[in-house]
Amino acid sequence: MREKLMARWLSLSGPEAEPLGRELITRYDEPHRRYHTTTHLEAVLAHIDTLASHAEHPDLVRLAAWFHDAVYDPRRGDNEERSAILAERALPEMGLSPEAVATVARLVRLTVTHAPAPGDADGAVLSDADLAILGASPEVYAAYATAVREEYAFVPDDAFRSGRAAVLRSLLDLAAIFHIADLEEAARANIMAELERL
Repeated sequence: MREKLMARWLSLSGPEAEPLGRELITRYDEPHRRYHTTTHLEAVLAHIDTLASHAEHPDLVRLAAWFHDAVYDPRRGDNEERSAILAERALPEMGLSPEAVATVARLVRLTVTHAPAPGDADGAVLSDADLAILGASPEVYAAYATAVREEYAFVPDDAFRSGRAAVLRSLLDLAAIFHIADLEEAARANIMAELERL
């Protein structure tokens, strides 16, 4: 997985950015992660490949995917902001223009809400790719839900059930979870099934 991801990174960034790619992969391999891992990163990138024709700047969406969970501590609520700041610091060294860096950072911050503005094609692609797990098969979704629980093992069961149910209900309250991908029906069925299990 690491070498496959590194090949992806190098094709996107060029060989001079190899140290940054290795740093990002190491971050996704941190031992406290159970879902937000290199497997998740690879899945998001694969979904972006599928949806790339809808994006205005597909390579910037891919860069945003690399950074979107680069900082991940389940005990904190500012992971996306810290990930965006990391992108803002690292990407200029790759020669990206200030406008491109700002686009990547904006997309990373968008993963807080997964609510791109109308006409934000890049935001829609990243949001759908990041949430695609919700529309996976019931078995894959169940494994995802288990991994999320493991990441929050420090939270007592009652508090986790309450917090997780609130997150799931907020997704169901959206007019549409997905903006491009045809995963809405499967995602809503998976979410309702998890709510019943909780």
